[in-house]
Amino acid sequence: MEAFLQRLKERKLVQWALAYIAAAFALIQVLDVVAQRFGWPDALERVLILALALGFLVTLVVAWYHGEKGAQKVSGTELLILALLLGVGGGLLLRFARQDAATSPSAQTHADTATSASSTAAIPDKSIAVLPFENLSGDKDNAYFVAGMQDLILTKLADIGDLKVISRTSTAKYASHPGDLKTIGEQLRVATILEGSVQKQGNQVLINVQLIDAKTDVHLWAQAYPRTLDSIFGVEGEVAQAVADALKAKLTGAEQRAVASKGTDNPAALDAYLRGRALDNAGLSYLSVGRVVDFYQQAVREDPHYVQAWAALVIAMSGNYMNGYDAQRSTAQAIRDAADTALRLQPDAAESLQAQGAYFYRVQRDYAAARAFYLRALDKQPGNVDTLSELFFVERRMGLWNAAIAHFHAVLTLDPRNYGQIAQGAAEIFFYLHRYDEARGYLMQALKVAPDDSATNAILASLELSLGQLDAADAWLVKVPADSSDYYETLAVTQQLLYRRRYPDLAARAARILARDESNWNDGDFVALIAAAWAERWSGHSDRARQDFAKLRHAIDVRGGIGSAAQMNNFQWQAPLIYAGLGDWQQADAVASQAVGFAQGDTVETAFAMQAQAIVYAQQGERDKALALLTRLLAMPAGSTPPQLALDPFWDPLRSDPRFVALSKQPIVEYRIPPTDAR
Repeated sequence: MEAFLQRLKERKLVQWALAYIAAAFALIQVLDVVAQRFGWPDALERVLILALALGFLVTLVVAWYHGEKGAQKVSGTELLILALLLGVGGGLLLRFARQDAATSPSAQTHADTATSASSTAAIPDKSIAVLPFENLSGDKDNAYFVAGMQDLILTKLADIGDLKVISRTSTAKYASHPGDLKTIGEQLRVATILEGSVQKQGNQVLINVQLIDAKTDVHLWAQAYPRTLDSIFGVEGEVAQAVADALKAKLTGAEQRAVASKGTDNPAALDAYLRGRALDNAGLSYLSVGRVVDFYQQAVREDPHYVQAWAALVIAMSGNYMNGYDAQRSTAQAIRDAADTALRLQPDAAESLQAQGAYFYRVQRDYAAARAFYLRALDKQPGNVDTLSELFFVERRMGLWNAAIAHFHAVLTLDPRNYGQIAQGAAEIFFYLHRYDEARGYLMQALKVAPDDSATNAILASLELSLGQLDAADAWLVKVPADSSDYYETLAVTQQLLYRRRYPDLAARAARILARDESNWNDGDFVALIAAAWAERWSGHSDRARQDFAKLRHAIDVRGGIGSAAQMNNFQWQAPLIYAGLGDWQQADAVASQAVGFAQGDTVETAFAMQAQAIVYAQQGERDKALALLTRLLAMPAGSTPPQLALDPFWDPLRSDPRFVALSKQPIVEYRIPPTDAR
């Protein structure tokens, strides 16, 4: 051993090791910067670091044989020691690399998806995707009817708990009769595909459907259903029952009754309902959803006993109410009356229970009651993705994060190609929990489905901004339209302009919004306008800022006014900033306190309201109060991050305070809740 140590000195092994460590450390710093700029996944960074570690062992071996006395004879013992060192070190690194890949958040989150996508053995036999039906009517105006028939059949299939039924959103991008069913089956993780066509001529309707084995392309069952518009009612249940029989799915008595039930026997009511569903499924903004409400109201006028139409009306109007639109019709009382009508007509129907959940969630803000109704609806209709989505939205507000994550995963199982849902779940759960690695993993999964989706790119930009990485955010914002009014996109663009202090760009963006009718401003527009008005104030343009703040206040008045239920639902954090911008500090303080009180019991909105209150305090020079709130915000979900404090101009009045400097340098806290809330 003494001879071995002497050789270490002779061959300058220590110098080689120190030189390699210094170079590797510098390279790691460069890799970290590059990875942040280009959004590399953490797993790639870890692999590169492990490779450098293995390279260290290789360097030692090379140094041993090429030192100053490299020509000397090497003993067998020395060679054995070096071989063991390299072998053991390499084996340990390989083991750690495998363990790291297996236990990283992204790997855990996506393990099921990756495994099932690559192995048909993991696909349940009783699983089905309903592809878009082909319109054989020769009239494009009948597209709503064709899509409606597909939608009705899919809904009936979702009533059957023994079946795994893929959501319409994940199948919408496929052709009616695609060639490669095997690939589609693997992408959607289903064993069977239901194809169909609808031909509507006058009063005559012909529906053709066929069930196909996705792996073998073998037809398992096919049937034609000739009907008239007066006798088409219930055909969707007949198809669903036949599919269940072909797949040997077992139905409970309640499921049999649900599948066989008819929503209406009125042709005009059905037609209006299908037109409303077609618009609803088109992904319209809340500003355009008035036509959807029109059709659903027409449906219930034609048939006052049409439960599905009543429930759809509740969901449409409650969305309007929550977002501050269509205030004349979408009132709390109108929504309650519609929800209670559905429940009175069919107390045990999944749609009636879902409508009650929407009323308590979006109007009453009674999240516990909403969750109870949604869970009951899910028992009745286990495959309803909309109910699962509403559940995880409610649960995150309640702070039941593990339950929200579980229901989000359930959504992905039934809606695996819905990139918007994937991105929204990442933004509304993992982003708020500051679990950015996991959020990034889901967002990258969404980009695999839709690489150019601007909302997903915007959320990734917001993620980078939360980490203080402005250049990395710019790289994602390249695919975000500069004048988008989408909330996620506007938020990311506005934050970046604020953090970069590009106030003229904010003003130019606001001018384009202000040129539109204020009744058409949405949530994203308010975000941009408030930021721009404050930027005008900071730039010394007090008169222009006051004019913009006055326009914002008027726009909120049109939607019910400051302090109204509509304002509290939609503008609880914006209103204090508007009053503060006008210099009315007394009203700003009062409205901010009211917003914090109103948000009690809502984990997400509490953080937003507290942040608005902290901004009001900071801007009027109440440092102690602002810092006390910021200390709490940094320690709660949906709160600010230290890098955001360091960048956001709203906090400029606090920058000279050592307490603020300390807060802005804290590490980001990830929130991982013990698994006790999934009840």
